[in-house]
Amino acid sequence: MPNFSLELQNIGKRYGEVVALADINLQVKEGDFFFLLGPSGCGKTTLLKIISGLEAPTRGRVIINGKNETELHANKRNTATVFQEWALFPHMNVYDNIAFGMKMHKFPAQKIKTKVAELLELIHMGGYHKRMAYELSGGQQQRVAIARSLAIEPDILLLDEPLSNLDLSLRQNMRIELIRLHEQIGKTFIYVTHDQTEAMTMGDNLVVMQKGKIEQVGSPKEIYKNPVNDYVATFIGETNEIPGTISELSPEPILETPSGIKLKVDIRDNSLKKGSKAVAIVRPEHTKVIKSDDAIDNRFDVIVDNVAYFGPSLRLFCHSANDNTPFFVDVFTETEMAITAVAGSRIKVGLEKQYALCYGIN
Repeated sequence: MPNFSLELQNIGKRYGEVVALADINLQVKEGDFFFLLGPSGCGKTTLLKIISGLEAPTRGRVIINGKNETELHANKRNTATVFQEWALFPHMNVYDNIAFGMKMHKFPAQKIKTKVAELLELIHMGGYHKRMAYELSGGQQQRVAIARSLAIEPDILLLDEPLSNLDLSLRQNMRIELIRLHEQIGKTFIYVTHDQTEAMTMGDNLVVMQKGKIEQVGSPKEIYKNPVNDYVATFIGETNEIPGTISELSPEPILETPSGIKLKVDIRDNSLKKGSKAVAIVRPEHTKVIKSDDAIDNRFDVIVDNVAYFGPSLRLFCHSANDNTPFFVDVFTETEMAITAVAGSRIKVGLEKQYALCYGIN
């Protein structure tokens, strides 16, 4: 059986009549790099505050390393939080910033000295101990903030969108640094973000949230390939959405669009029946520019509106030739069809039915 650093049992949070979280049940394995992912207002930061003890749940239990810590305040829990603002003390140098928490916890002086030196090496800032916080770059400040949180030796490190204030290049470098840190220290990291790229490229596992509820938990690969509903499918990665009606279920499911296109689909919603309103979710990389005689489950014509060059691939922004349903396709620039696809041209695209994931429309 796996050891869990964190278990959330029936967590709920209300602010008056507003339900911020409802029936959150979650288990995070020891040593996991775990992401809470969702749009602004979905409850992920509120959930992180409940884990840290900065917020009390309206109901439910917070179990950390097998102990019920629901009633414990933040300073009594062995967790540490890295905030979006970093919040270094500007009047202190790097050494004193990192040592601050250890001094508050009354660590022995020699242990503080040794620990700060270890952490400075871990974050690749050896020799910066006398540098004032305000003299550091954004990336350096973020690394010091992480080191300060790790200094008190928490069981769980909580990260609340810690890279959102950095520019793109620095953010990408810090992602690599965080992965390296996690691998080296082996602690449980729980990371809040609305950035799906961070979650998909850094996380061992993640939870997708919406309106205070959990939609799906799993590895990035599981969630990308097998989303449980259309919300998760469209939130994770890029998608084409083809609406229609289920016209047949046997011998195989058929989604018929309002313009008459019939698509063989992979039904992912057991509630669907003949006549149900539905939508097929298709990833752009699963569509192909095809020739008239190519054997493929589904084929239809699109009109190319625009062609964008992305180096190794082209993105064709199109719409269905039967109606104005938008559709985009990613193709390799080396292919003949990609080169001849220009704005205004009519081309055939195809996709296999296993890549047309079909869900009901509420």
